[in-house]
Amino acid sequence: MSDKIKILETFENKFPERDYLVTHIAPEFTSLCPKTGQPDFATMTVEYIPDRLCVELKSLKFYFNSYRNDGIFFESVTNQILEDLVEVCKPRYMKITADFKVRGGISSVIRAEYCAPGFTKS
Repeated sequence: MSDKIKILETFENKFPERDYLVTHIAPEFTSLCPKTGQPDFATMTVEYIPDRLCVELKSLKFYFNSYRNDGIFFESVTNQILEDLVEVCKPRYMKITADFKVRGGISSVIRAEYCAPGFTKS
């Protein structure tokens, strides 16, 4: 669990009996390349089927902004975000898609998924 997890807040899902998909898109995510210190820019997409809790958007924005000065690889930040959000929300299903902009002639898309034990995504 990261220290950043403390930033995330949740609220009660008023429809826990229903499976429904929530999608949040953050087009201004930034972090730093751990090799060069240069900024990396991405669109982060969070898709999830909540169980009892939903993530609060203002806290999600602040959470994403907390990576602004962190030197971290694309794969690591994507998986860390998934781990933190799963820890806080305990969703039935969650997928993080990190669409990083071109740097050095290469763009990268990283996807990480979680499925709660016993839940089958249809």
